[in-house]
Amino acid sequence: MSPVIEVHARARLITDGPLTRPVPVDLRYDAADDPRTVHITLPGGTDWAFGRDLLERGLRTPIERGAVRVWPCGRTQLIVELHSTDGVEVFQFEIRTLTRFLARTRAQAPATAAPPDGTAEKPPSRTTPRTDRGAQPAPRLKA
Repeated sequence: MSPVIEVHARARLITDGPLTRPVPVDLRYDAADDPRTVHITLPGGTDWAFGRDLLERGLRTPIERGAVRVWPCGRTQLIVELHSTDGVEVFQFEIRTLTRFLARTRAQAPATAAPPDGTAEKPPSRTTPRTDRGAQPAPRLKA
C-alpha cells in the first residue's frame, strides 16, 4: 500500500480588488484511491479533485478541463482557476511547490497509472466543505 502524500502549502488568492492574500491549501495524492488524481483542498474545506496531468501540463502551457483552468504565469508562478456555482476562485501557486509535489506523486504512482493516449481523464470534481476545519471560506470572485 502506498502512503498518502499530503503537502500543506500556501497559495495567493487573487481577488477583484487591488490586493492578493496568502491562504493555506492542502495538496493531496493517494495512489490507492486513484493513481491519476490529485486533490487541492481550499480554505473552508472545499476539495477539488482532478487529473494530475492537468497540473503537469499547466506548468508548461495553458490548459482547461471542465471547471478547472491552469496556466503558467512567468517562470515561477502557476495560476489555477476554479469555476463553480458559487463563482470563480483564482489561486497563484509557486511552481517550485507544485513541481516537488508532482515529483513525489510520480514516484508513488503505479507503473500502469498513465493512461494511453486518447484516454479521457475523469472530469474535475468539487466536494462541499468539510465541517471539521475552522478556516473561513475564501471570498468568491463574481463570474
